Amino acid sequence: MDIARLHRNLNDILLDLKRAVERHAVAEARGLYSLAWSQVAEAPPSETRKQREELQAFKKVLNSASWLEEGRRRAATVDVRHDSPPQQRSTVRPGARPAEKRASGHVPRRETKSVKGTGANRPPSHTAAGSGSRTPARRDEPPLLGTGQLSEIATELRPLLEQTARMGATTTWSRIGKRLPALPRLHRDDQSVILWLVDEERREGEPLLCALVTVGDRQMHPRFPVIAEQLGLACSGAAAQQQMTWSYEVLKAHQYWRHRRPGGG
Repeated sequence: MDIARLHRNLNDILLDLKRAVERHAVAEARGLYSLAWSQVAEAPPSETRKQREELQAFKKVLNSASWLEEGRRRAATVDVRHDSPPQQRSTVRPGARPAEKRASGHVPRRETKSVKGTGANRPPSHTAAGSGSRTPARRDEPPLLGTGQLSEIATELRPLLEQTARMGATTTWSRIGKRLPALPRLHRDDQSVILWLVDEERREGEPLLCALVTVGDRQMHPRFPVIAEQLGLACSGAAAQQQMTWSYEVLKAHQYWRHRRPGGG
């Protein structure tokens, strides 16, 4: 994996994003924000920790009501300024080619190809982690998200699960949605991939935080055994054995994070 090239691409995108934010160019900034996350998703978290932190800071600005309002005001001013009077005649010469219309208002001057070969067996974003095939879509299920969005959600979810572990508690996707108001409705396969991403690059001996996401009344998530196997934790065998493995992992997570503070070792 060419990490140096990935960092150059990301730094260029983040610089353009900063400039778009300063100009209150809402559509351009959102496009660059999504582009940056798609690039971040191509590398393990340890290689892009700084960029992920920058993007989380940018997200607060992009969701700020005052910033959005100023962006709308400036956009409206530009529209009025460029409105041609009814009597004005066109000055375009016959046969002249019209200016190229840019869909996003921004054409990056950099190479934005995905960096392949991350060194990690990342599950495809359109399959359940470890399932090997896509779960048949139901009519009421939301669409599958892109890798950039999945990486963004996993980055936001991890500190929340660390806090849950310090409290000696578990949580559910419903409660997570209340803690993360911007969280969209997730396809079941995307939920599994996000939980896999949360623990993708944990330290040696660190228990699985994804074990803390339960269903019902603190019951093991039905996909935990598959996700755990993908993460290197033996969780096969009979249902009783899987339940015992999960319960022990929850206990280990509570004990491991009890005396650790955010950002601490």
